[in-house]
Amino acid sequence: MEFREHKLGNGLEVVAECNPQAYSTALGFFVRTGSRDETPEIAGVSHFLEHMVFKGTPRRSAADVNRELDELGSHSNAYTSEEQTVFYGTVLPEYQDAMVDLLADIMRPSLRDDDFETEKQVIIEEIYKYDDQPPYGAHEKCMAAYFGEHPLGQSILGTVDTVGGLTPTAMRSYFDRRYSPGNIVLAASGNIDFDRLINSAEQHCGAWKAYAAARDVTPARGHTGVQQVEKESATQEYVIQVSSAPAATDEQRYPARLLATIVGDDSGSRLFWALVDSGRAEYAGIGAYEFDGAGILMTYLCCAPEQTEANLRLLTDIQQQVQQQGVTADELELAKSKVCSQVVRHGERPGNRLFSVGNGWLQRRAYRSVKQSVAAYQAVTLDEINALLAAHPLTEQATVRIGPRLS
Repeated sequence: MEFREHKLGNGLEVVAECNPQAYSTALGFFVRTGSRDETPEIAGVSHFLEHMVFKGTPRRSAADVNRELDELGSHSNAYTSEEQTVFYGTVLPEYQDAMVDLLADIMRPSLRDDDFETEKQVIIEEIYKYDDQPPYGAHEKCMAAYFGEHPLGQSILGTVDTVGGLTPTAMRSYFDRRYSPGNIVLAASGNIDFDRLINSAEQHCGAWKAYAAARDVTPARGHTGVQQVEKESATQEYVIQVSSAPAATDEQRYPARLLATIVGDDSGSRLFWALVDSGRAEYAGIGAYEFDGAGILMTYLCCAPEQTEANLRLLTDIQQQVQQQGVTADELELAKSKVCSQVVRHGERPGNRLFSVGNGWLQRRAYRSVKQSVAAYQAVTLDEINALLAAHPLTEQATVRIGPRLS
């Protein structure tokens, strides 16, 4: 296993975790842009643009793109988050060059007007779909409630109004501001010929024009409070809570992930035993999420409406107990075992490691092997968990409740 890095003259960075024993090759372009980089007027453009990238290039039609992905036997997709847009695929090693060619080509899409209008309707239907199915946009509503006017509170999908009002000119302008080669990382993992990867990157990306693509990193200030939304069609009640957590570059992110495992993973956690195993709730859990300059712990609860009040009291009791008393040494050791096992198993596939390599470089310009990640978790102490709770109180949160009948 070897980590290698290279920067093209235009600023595009190429990073790879090379494993000659692997049977597959994973590749992806990680673009440092997402919903936090949008203005409110063009909310949703990052996600919309992700769709448009697959609609054809000067060299390929949309049908060509899809056909070639099939011909390469790739497992490929894309996603947009608050902070990044990623286009990726896993293929057999002999298709490394062809996959770089294809991915690099779609990174410079045609963005044709006809495709834009057609895809706009697809995006609007997607917005309606997420608003019409559980948990009815609770995640986005809680992010907005917690972050307020900060860009991290903006919806990834945008709204029907903002997407409906987008123009091809506005999208092209956004693309020209954010898809600079210096704002992109070409990441790879698995059976990689790194010298060939550099040559392919130079051939297909070396002529991309470089320009500044700054991000607003104004510190986020979390808000507290409760928001209730009545949804008559819901048969269950959904509760989302957001509280503060370490940012992507903060070493406290390791204690935070372990704390989330102790309190709210989907098996063996405090929330699991109190709420799920007891039959009080269908689901209860906590996840840690890290961003540029901010982080959150997001708590989820799904249960029958008539059980919500009692479950929320129990949830609050558990949070307060953890905040006041911390966790036990046994709980910490169990969480380490669970998380480290997940890290190792996750790392066995190049398609999984790609995201650790790409996200780590995009967020921190740093690489950590599976062994180094395991060591970071194993080194966490109870004192660090207590310091985390002091800096990021679990009991200070924004809460959104969505259900069929709310008091």
